[in-house]
Amino acid sequence: MNSDKLAIAQAVEARQEKFWGISDAIWSYAELALEEYRSSKLLAGVLEAAGFKVDRGVAGMPTAFIATWSQGTGQPTIGFLGEFDALPMLSQKAGVPKKDPLVPGAPGHGCSHNTMGTAQALTVITLKEVMEKKGLSGTLKLFGSPAEEILTSRPFMVRAGLFRGVDVVLDCHGDSAFQVTYGMEGTAMYSFIVTFKGKTAHAGSFPWMGRSATDAVELMHAGTERMREHLPITQRTHWVTLEGGEAPNVIPDRASTWYFIRDLDENVEKNFAWALDCAKGAALMTQTTYEVKTIAAIHQRFPNRYLAELVFENIKAVGKPAYTEEEETFARAMQTEAGYPVIGMEYPLKLTSPESEPLRGGSSDVGDVTLVAPTVSLRYPVRVPGSPSHHWTVVSASKSSIAHKGVTAGAKVLALSAFDLLTSPGLLVKIREEFAELAAKRPYKTFLPDGAQPPLGFYTDLMGKYRGAMEKFYINP
Repeated sequence: MNSDKLAIAQAVEARQEKFWGISDAIWSYAELALEEYRSSKLLAGVLEAAGFKVDRGVAGMPTAFIATWSQGTGQPTIGFLGEFDALPMLSQKAGVPKKDPLVPGAPGHGCSHNTMGTAQALTVITLKEVMEKKGLSGTLKLFGSPAEEILTSRPFMVRAGLFRGVDVVLDCHGDSAFQVTYGMEGTAMYSFIVTFKGKTAHAGSFPWMGRSATDAVELMHAGTERMREHLPITQRTHWVTLEGGEAPNVIPDRASTWYFIRDLDENVEKNFAWALDCAKGAALMTQTTYEVKTIAAIHQRFPNRYLAELVFENIKAVGKPAYTEEEETFARAMQTEAGYPVIGMEYPLKLTSPESEPLRGGSSDVGDVTLVAPTVSLRYPVRVPGSPSHHWTVVSASKSSIAHKGVTAGAKVLALSAFDLLTSPGLLVKIREEFAELAAKRPYKTFLPDGAQPPLGFYTDLMGKYRGAMEKFYINP
């Protein structure tokens, strides 16, 4: 690093402990999608206190926000994406290398989102100070992004025009390695709930008077199971029954099922339409009616190569955090317990692409952003190596000194990369040229159905079920 970059890294370290506390607090709240009221308020408040203008409740989502700060000409505009929602059923005690729920059945941060909005807030607040000292022109925009775990917020933000005028976007995600990717990544997806309505009746005495909504759900599942045989090998189709009756002797008049339909961008709309045909057929066969509620409709991700290469140079400059023997022992104990390779805190610094890594079936609503502005996602180390997303091992490590060091390392890379973009206009020219080629090949159109709205209240009941028991463990940063 040159002297400017060393100063930026030191500025991140100077305020890191405050943000470690914020990360731990959001971990303790463990709020589900669109219920992240405490998490959103905490992050927005910290940014506002640092001099950012904060617009709350954007794109029709009460927990979404944009924090903006500008100086000089205001150009270029750099966007930062920060997530903060948790997952159901993953409550886990922090720093414990075996499965041990904090509140049995409650949510937990099984994807390390508690570290992500936090790392971005640390990044932009540090950058603001650097830009003020050096008189650098530019605009910083942090997009507080709720509900990533149900893949909701970014398509609605894009539809609301919130990314217009943004020159480049730096995203981040907690990981068990330090890496960045370019090229086509992941799958597009439709997430939707089909609810069937029939007629109740006594299942023993007068079954002919009823029409079973549960039968319709089962027939839809049978249809999509047969459908899968004839879909491309890139597809992933899975479902869970949400409701299907409460007593065997009452024919259920209401039943519902929640589907994820995933595939490449060019296939997913056709697959979704076929699944809806299965719903229609199930309703016809059972003489029931049905309704479809779309939860999410997202594109694949197409991170920018030049931007990824820039970020990777800064990953190498920052390097791996130094881990203590205590942290190594914790990692090895967790790996032994979970059945992962016992390697301690060994992990690579990597730049990957579709040529070096297989296509994976996961999805993220960041995909829509990659099609409206050049975007890259930094993966920074806040987990024990081997830990997969949506697992208790991630929850345990996400409130630990390992996660704290990862937040600092991630914020350094993001801040250094943004500094390069602010001070080297030629980089932005190359990045924008590459993006123009992508936009010509894949002009953006939303997958959201006409009239679709954010599914507010989706997790209100589930969050309410556990919030009281969780509150005793809340942390005040």
